[in-house]
Amino acid sequence: MLGWFSLVLVAVIMLWLYAIRRSPGATSEARARQVQKRWIIWGGLVLPITSMAVILAFGIPAGHRMLPLPLDEGEVLRINVTAHQWWWEVYYPESDITLKDELHIPAGVPLDLHLTSADVIHSFWVPRLGGKLDMLPGRTNVLRLHADEPGTYRGQCAEFCGTQHAHMKFTVTAHSPEDYQTWLRQEASDE
Repeated sequence: MLGWFSLVLVAVIMLWLYAIRRSPGATSEARARQVQKRWIIWGGLVLPITSMAVILAFGIPAGHRMLPLPLDEGEVLRINVTAHQWWWEVYYPESDITLKDELHIPAGVPLDLHLTSADVIHSFWVPRLGGKLDMLPGRTNVLRLHADEPGTYRGQCAEFCGTQHAHMKFTVTAHSPEDYQTWLRQEASDE
């Protein structure tokens, strides 16, 4: 999107400079109407329609990957995330593990995060793994998250939620599936 909008911005600036520098000259009324129609068609129809089509071509597949749709095979791992002022509670219902400000996931496996808030509106956001989703008190939203490879990713609240909002951060650690199972066993034995 940045590339496309940069291209549109450069085109608009070039047209603006052209309009400022060109000499008006004497033109007939019929020629003026023809030029006006051309501006309406190209600037008012073709450019916006093309821009929206390009954005949708990239945006729809990206948004589709974040929807909690049924998988072709197997079950989706469920993790509950509750936002508090100013920390994150992460609960794994299948293994009864609760963490603070950290999320551990298996890489290469889609999972559903059930997001809610205990107090005010927050927004769950891990920029390198997907879009953001608002967390509202009394409502649960589901976000499909998928890490392609193991690694550590930073996340944060993306909705101003009070005086300590800037410090409301968390880490997502994506493990290989085998390492994730080892981590689960280790956490379950510690509790």
